[in-house]
Amino acid sequence: MVHVRVIAPPTLADAAHTAVRNHPTALNVVRLRGATERPAGDLILCDVAREDASVLVSELRDLGLEREGSIALEPISSLVSEAADRAEEVAAGSPADAVVWEQVETYTSESAELSFSFLAFMVLATLIAALGIVQDSQILIIGAMVVGPEFGPLAGVCVALVQRQRALAWRSFRALAIGFPLAIAAALGLAAILRATSSAPADLSAASHPATLFISHPDEYSVLVALLAGVAGVLSLSTAKSGALIGVLISVTTIPAAANVGVAAAYGDWSEFRGALAQLAVNLVALVAAGFATLALQRVLYRRRHARMRHARAGLSS
Repeated sequence: MVHVRVIAPPTLADAAHTAVRNHPTALNVVRLRGATERPAGDLILCDVAREDASVLVSELRDLGLEREGSIALEPISSLVSEAADRAEEVAAGSPADAVVWEQVETYTSESAELSFSFLAFMVLATLIAALGIVQDSQILIIGAMVVGPEFGPLAGVCVALVQRQRALAWRSFRALAIGFPLAIAAALGLAAILRATSSAPADLSAASHPATLFISHPDEYSVLVALLAGVAGVLSLSTAKSGALIGVLISVTTIPAAANVGVAAAYGDWSEFRGALAQLAVNLVALVAAGFATLALQRVLYRRRHARMRHARAGLSS
Protein backbone atom coordinates (compact mmCIF):
# COMPACT_ATOMS: atom_id res chain seq x y z
CA MET A 1 0.00 0.00 0.00
CA VAL A 2 0.97 3.63 -0.56
CA HIS A 3 -0.03 6.58 1.61
CA VAL A 4 -1.18 9.62 -0.39
CA ARG A 5 -1.23 13.14 1.03
CA VAL A 6 -3.03 15.77 -1.02
CA ILE A 7 -3.14 19.50 -0.40
CA ALA A 8 -5.94 20.97 -2.48
CA PRO A 9 -6.88 24.65 -2.84
CA PRO A 10 -10.56 25.51 -2.23
CA THR A 11 -11.32 25.58 -5.96
CA LEU A 12 -10.15 21.97 -6.44
CA ALA A 13 -10.78 20.44 -3.02
CA ASP A 14 -14.21 18.99 -3.80
CA ALA A 15 -13.06 17.46 -7.09
CA ALA A 16 -9.92 16.03 -5.48
CA HIS A 17 -11.89 14.58 -2.60
CA THR A 18 -14.35 12.99 -5.01
CA ALA A 19 -11.53 11.46 -7.07
CA VAL A 20 -9.93 9.96 -3.97
CA ARG A 21 -13.18 8.79 -2.40
CA ASN A 22 -14.41 7.13 -5.60
CA HIS A 23 -11.17 5.35 -6.38
CA PRO A 24 -11.85 1.60 -6.07
CA THR A 25 -8.68 0.72 -4.13
CA ALA A 26 -8.43 3.83 -1.93
CA LEU A 27 -9.31 3.51 1.74
CA ASN A 28 -8.80 5.33 5.04
CA VAL A 29 -9.90 8.52 3.31
CA VAL A 30 -9.67 11.63 5.49
CA ARG A 31 -10.54 15.22 4.58
CA LEU A 32 -9.58 18.11 6.86
CA ARG A 33 -11.17 21.30 5.59
CA GLY A 34 -9.04 24.42 5.74
CA ALA A 35 -6.23 22.59 7.52
CA THR A 36 -3.31 23.77 5.37
CA GLU A 37 -1.37 26.98 4.85
CA ARG A 38 0.96 27.94 2.00
CA PRO A 39 -1.03 26.95 0.03
CA ALA A 40 -4.25 27.40 1.90
CA GLY A 41 -6.72 24.61 1.36
CA ASP A 42 -7.90 21.19 2.44
CA LEU A 43 -5.77 18.25 3.51
CA ILE A 44 -6.90 14.96 1.98
CA LEU A 45 -5.34 11.69 3.09
CA CYS A 46 -5.80 8.13 1.92
CA ASP A 47 -4.09 4.79 1.47
CA VAL A 48 -4.20 3.17 -1.95
CA ALA A 49 -3.06 -0.14 -3.43
CA ARG A 50 0.46 0.19 -4.83
CA GLU A 51 -0.75 -1.06 -8.20
CA ASP A 52 -3.10 1.94 -8.51
CA ALA A 53 -1.01 4.67 -6.88
CA SER A 54 0.12 6.21 -10.18
CA VAL A 55 -3.39 5.89 -11.60
CA LEU A 56 -4.80 7.92 -8.71
CA VAL A 57 -2.02 10.49 -9.00
CA SER A 58 -2.73 10.81 -12.72
CA GLU A 59 -6.38 11.55 -12.01
CA LEU A 60 -5.41 14.21 -9.47
CA ARG A 61 -2.92 15.76 -11.88
CA ASP A 62 -5.62 15.93 -14.54
CA LEU A 63 -7.42 18.32 -12.19
CA GLY A 64 -4.39 20.62 -12.21
CA LEU A 65 -3.68 19.87 -8.58
CA GLU A 66 0.09 19.85 -8.99
CA ARG A 67 0.05 23.49 -10.12
CA GLU A 68 -2.01 24.87 -7.23
CA GLY A 69 -1.50 22.24 -4.53
CA SER A 70 0.65 19.19 -3.97
CA ILE A 71 0.61 15.39 -3.98
CA ALA A 72 2.94 13.36 -1.76
CA LEU A 73 3.45 9.59 -1.80
CA GLU A 74 4.89 7.49 1.01
CA PRO A 75 5.29 3.70 0.93
CA ILE A 76 3.60 1.87 3.80
CA SER A 77 5.78 -0.88 5.24
CA SER A 78 2.88 -2.56 7.05
CA LEU A 79 -0.86 -1.99 7.32
CA VAL A 80 -3.03 -4.24 9.46
CA SER A 81 -6.46 -3.96 7.89
CA GLU A 82 -8.90 -6.33 6.25
CA ALA A 83 -10.09 -3.44 4.11
CA ALA A 84 -6.53 -3.01 2.82
CA ASP A 85 -6.37 -6.71 2.02
CA ARG A 86 -9.59 -6.43 0.04
CA ALA A 87 -8.31 -3.37 -1.80
CA GLU A 88 -5.18 -5.24 -2.88
CA GLU A 89 -7.35 -8.11 -4.07
CA VAL A 90 -9.39 -5.69 -6.17
CA ALA A 91 -6.22 -4.25 -7.72
CA ALA A 92 -5.06 -6.51 -10.53
CA GLY A 93 -1.52 -7.84 -10.33
CA SER A 94 1.01 -8.14 -7.55
CA PRO A 95 2.09 -5.20 -5.36
CA ALA A 96 5.71 -6.34 -5.75
CA ASP A 97 5.47 -5.90 -9.52
CA ALA A 98 3.66 -2.56 -9.48
CA VAL A 99 5.44 0.55 -10.74
CA VAL A 100 4.87 3.82 -8.91
CA TRP A 101 6.05 6.10 -11.69
CA GLU A 102 6.32 9.18 -9.49
CA GLN A 103 8.80 7.41 -7.21
CA VAL A 104 10.82 6.20 -10.19
CA GLU A 105 10.99 9.73 -11.59
CA THR A 106 12.01 11.18 -8.23
CA TYR A 107 14.78 8.62 -7.68
CA THR A 108 16.25 8.96 -11.15
CA SER A 109 16.01 12.73 -11.06
CA GLU A 110 18.00 12.83 -7.81
CA SER A 111 20.56 10.22 -8.82
CA ALA A 112 21.14 11.88 -12.21
CA GLU A 113 22.25 15.18 -10.67
CA LEU A 114 25.82 16.27 -11.34
CA SER A 115 26.99 16.80 -7.78
CA PHE A 116 30.20 16.67 -5.79
CA SER A 117 29.21 13.35 -4.23
CA PHE A 118 28.49 11.81 -7.65
CA LEU A 119 31.86 12.89 -9.04
CA ALA A 120 33.62 11.82 -5.84
CA PHE A 121 32.16 8.32 -6.00
CA MET A 122 32.93 8.08 -9.73
CA VAL A 123 36.58 8.98 -9.12
CA LEU A 124 36.94 6.79 -6.02
CA ALA A 125 35.34 3.78 -7.71
CA THR A 126 37.54 4.17 -10.77
CA LEU A 127 40.68 4.55 -8.66
CA ILE A 128 39.79 1.35 -6.80
CA ALA A 129 39.31 -0.39 -10.15
CA ALA A 130 42.62 0.99 -11.42
CA LEU A 131 44.38 -0.49 -8.40
CA GLY A 132 42.57 -3.74 -9.08
CA ILE A 133 43.88 -3.78 -12.66
CA VAL A 134 47.44 -2.95 -11.63
CA GLN A 135 47.39 -5.62 -8.90
CA ASP A 136 45.28 -8.04 -10.97
CA SER A 137 42.77 -8.26 -8.11
CA GLN A 138 39.22 -9.30 -8.92
CA ILE A 139 38.16 -8.42 -5.37
CA LEU A 140 39.07 -4.77 -5.96
CA ILE A 141 37.29 -4.83 -9.32
CA ILE A 142 34.10 -6.09 -7.68
CA GLY A 143 34.42 -3.49 -4.93
CA ALA A 144 34.76 -0.74 -7.53
CA MET A 145 31.60 -1.95 -9.29
CA VAL A 146 29.62 -1.67 -6.07
CA VAL A 147 30.94 1.81 -5.26
CA GLY A 148 30.30 3.21 -8.74
CA PRO A 149 27.23 5.51 -8.99
CA GLU A 150 26.93 5.46 -12.78
CA PHE A 151 23.72 3.40 -12.94
CA GLY A 152 21.69 6.32 -11.59
CA PRO A 153 22.28 8.59 -14.61
CA LEU A 154 21.93 5.62 -16.96
CA ALA A 155 18.52 4.89 -15.44
CA GLY A 156 17.77 8.60 -15.75
CA VAL A 157 18.43 8.41 -19.50
CA CYS A 158 16.03 5.47 -19.80
CA VAL A 159 13.27 7.24 -17.85
CA ALA A 160 13.82 10.45 -19.83
CA LEU A 161 13.48 8.60 -23.13
CA VAL A 162 10.29 6.82 -22.08
CA GLN A 163 8.73 9.88 -20.42
CA ARG A 164 10.12 12.30 -23.03
CA GLN A 165 11.67 14.54 -20.40
CA ARG A 166 14.37 16.62 -22.02
CA ALA A 167 15.53 18.18 -18.77
CA LEU A 168 16.15 14.79 -17.14
CA ALA A 169 17.85 13.51 -20.27
CA TRP A 170 20.19 16.50 -20.29
CA ARG A 171 21.04 16.17 -16.57
CA SER A 172 21.73 12.46 -16.94
CA PHE A 173 23.86 12.91 -20.05
CA ARG A 174 25.82 15.74 -18.45
CA ALA A 175 26.56 13.64 -15.36
CA LEU A 176 27.88 10.81 -17.52
CA ALA A 177 29.73 13.08 -19.95
CA ILE A 178 31.62 14.79 -17.13
CA GLY A 179 31.86 11.92 -14.66
CA PHE A 180 33.50 9.33 -16.93
CA PRO A 181 36.23 11.58 -18.42
CA LEU A 182 37.08 12.87 -14.95
CA ALA A 183 37.27 9.32 -13.59
CA ILE A 184 39.42 8.18 -16.52
CA ALA A 185 41.78 11.10 -15.99
CA ALA A 186 42.07 10.19 -12.31
CA ALA A 187 42.90 6.57 -13.18
CA LEU A 188 45.50 7.76 -15.69
CA GLY A 189 47.10 10.00 -13.07
CA LEU A 190 47.20 7.25 -10.46
CA ALA A 191 48.71 4.74 -12.89
CA ALA A 192 51.31 7.27 -14.00
CA ILE A 193 52.32 7.92 -10.38
CA LEU A 194 52.54 4.20 -9.63
CA ARG A 195 54.73 3.65 -12.70
CA ALA A 196 56.96 6.59 -11.85
CA THR A 197 57.52 5.24 -8.34
CA SER A 198 58.04 1.67 -9.59
CA SER A 199 55.04 0.53 -7.58
CA ALA A 200 53.29 -0.95 -10.62
CA PRO A 201 54.27 -3.74 -13.02
CA ALA A 202 56.47 -2.80 -15.94
CA ASP A 203 53.78 -3.73 -18.47
CA LEU A 204 50.16 -4.88 -18.73
CA SER A 205 50.69 -8.08 -20.65
CA ALA A 206 48.29 -10.98 -20.45
CA ALA A 207 50.78 -12.79 -18.25
CA SER A 208 50.89 -9.94 -15.71
CA HIS A 209 47.14 -9.57 -15.20
CA PRO A 210 45.25 -12.69 -16.37
CA ALA A 211 42.43 -12.27 -13.81
CA THR A 212 41.39 -8.83 -15.13
CA LEU A 213 42.19 -9.31 -18.82
CA PHE A 214 38.46 -9.65 -19.62
CA ILE A 215 37.92 -5.93 -18.98
CA SER A 216 39.56 -4.92 -22.24
CA HIS A 217 38.28 -7.80 -24.37
CA PRO A 218 34.55 -7.34 -25.04
CA ASP A 219 32.71 -10.16 -26.78
CA GLU A 220 29.13 -11.36 -27.32
CA TYR A 221 28.93 -12.29 -23.64
CA SER A 222 29.70 -8.70 -22.68
CA VAL A 223 26.68 -7.57 -24.69
CA LEU A 224 24.44 -10.28 -23.26
CA VAL A 225 25.42 -9.57 -19.65
CA ALA A 226 24.92 -5.82 -20.10
CA LEU A 227 21.48 -6.36 -21.66
CA LEU A 228 20.37 -8.66 -18.86
CA ALA A 229 21.80 -6.29 -16.25
CA GLY A 230 19.94 -3.37 -17.84
CA VAL A 231 16.63 -5.21 -17.56
CA ALA A 232 17.35 -6.32 -13.98
CA GLY A 233 18.51 -2.87 -12.95
CA VAL A 234 15.41 -1.10 -14.21
CA LEU A 235 13.16 -3.73 -12.66
CA SER A 236 14.93 -3.31 -9.32
CA LEU A 237 14.36 0.45 -9.41
CA SER A 238 10.80 0.42 -10.67
CA THR A 239 9.38 -2.38 -8.52
CA ALA A 240 9.73 -3.42 -4.90
CA LYS A 241 12.89 -5.43 -5.58
CA SER A 242 15.49 -2.74 -4.95
CA GLY A 243 17.82 -5.19 -3.21
CA ALA A 244 18.67 -6.72 -6.58
CA LEU A 245 20.46 -3.55 -7.67
CA ILE A 246 23.70 -4.54 -5.93
CA GLY A 247 23.85 -7.67 -8.06
CA VAL A 248 23.28 -5.57 -11.16
CA LEU A 249 26.17 -3.27 -10.30
CA ILE A 250 28.50 -6.24 -9.89
CA SER A 251 27.41 -7.63 -13.27
CA VAL A 252 28.56 -4.76 -15.49
CA THR A 253 32.08 -3.51 -16.16
CA THR A 254 31.49 0.17 -16.83
CA ILE A 255 33.71 1.44 -13.99
CA PRO A 256 36.48 -1.17 -14.52
CA ALA A 257 36.47 -0.41 -18.26
CA ALA A 258 36.79 3.33 -17.58
CA ALA A 259 39.66 2.62 -15.20
CA ASN A 260 41.35 0.42 -17.76
CA VAL A 261 41.13 3.19 -20.34
CA GLY A 262 43.12 5.46 -18.01
CA VAL A 263 45.60 2.76 -16.96
CA ALA A 264 46.25 1.69 -20.56
CA ALA A 265 46.82 5.32 -21.57
CA ALA A 266 49.35 5.70 -18.76
CA TYR A 267 51.20 2.63 -20.06
CA GLY A 268 50.91 3.70 -23.69
CA ASP A 269 49.23 0.38 -24.49
CA TRP A 270 46.86 1.58 -27.20
CA SER A 271 45.53 -1.86 -28.06
CA GLU A 272 44.43 -2.28 -24.43
CA PHE A 273 43.12 1.30 -24.52
CA ARG A 274 40.89 0.61 -27.53
CA GLY A 275 39.64 -2.65 -26.05
CA ALA A 276 38.69 -1.03 -22.75
CA LEU A 277 37.02 1.87 -24.56
CA ALA A 278 35.01 -0.62 -26.63
CA GLN A 279 34.01 -2.48 -23.45
CA LEU A 280 32.82 0.79 -21.91
CA ALA A 281 30.81 1.70 -25.01
CA VAL A 282 29.23 -1.76 -25.23
CA ASN A 283 28.12 -1.63 -21.60
CA LEU A 284 26.69 1.89 -21.80
CA VAL A 285 24.75 1.29 -25.01
CA ALA A 286 23.42 -2.12 -23.96
CA LEU A 287 22.39 -0.93 -20.50
CA VAL A 288 20.44 2.02 -21.88
CA ALA A 289 18.84 -0.03 -24.67
CA ALA A 290 17.69 -2.78 -22.31
CA GLY A 291 16.56 -0.34 -19.64
CA PHE A 292 14.59 1.70 -22.15
CA ALA A 293 12.88 -1.37 -23.58
CA THR A 294 11.94 -2.60 -20.09
CA LEU A 295 10.52 0.76 -19.00
CA ALA A 296 8.67 1.18 -22.29
CA LEU A 297 6.94 -2.17 -21.81
CA GLN A 298 6.04 -1.27 -18.21
CA ARG A 299 4.68 2.07 -19.43
CA VAL A 300 2.47 0.35 -22.02
CA LEU A 301 1.06 -1.98 -19.36
CA TYR A 302 0.42 0.97 -17.03
CA ARG A 303 -1.42 2.92 -19.73
CA ARG A 304 -3.60 -0.07 -20.51
CA ARG A 305 -4.45 -0.41 -16.82
CA HIS A 306 -5.25 3.28 -16.59
CA ALA A 307 -7.44 3.11 -19.70
CA ARG A 308 -9.34 0.09 -18.36
CA MET A 309 -10.07 1.87 -15.08
CA ARG A 310 -11.28 4.98 -16.90
CA HIS A 311 -13.52 2.86 -19.12
CA ALA A 312 -14.93 0.94 -16.16
CA ARG A 313 -15.61 4.15 -14.24
CA ALA A 314 -17.26 5.74 -17.27
CA GLY A 315 -19.50 2.69 -17.60
CA LEU A 316 -20.55 2.90 -13.96
CA SER A 317 -21.36 6.62 -14.21
CA SER A 318 -23.52 6.08 -17.28
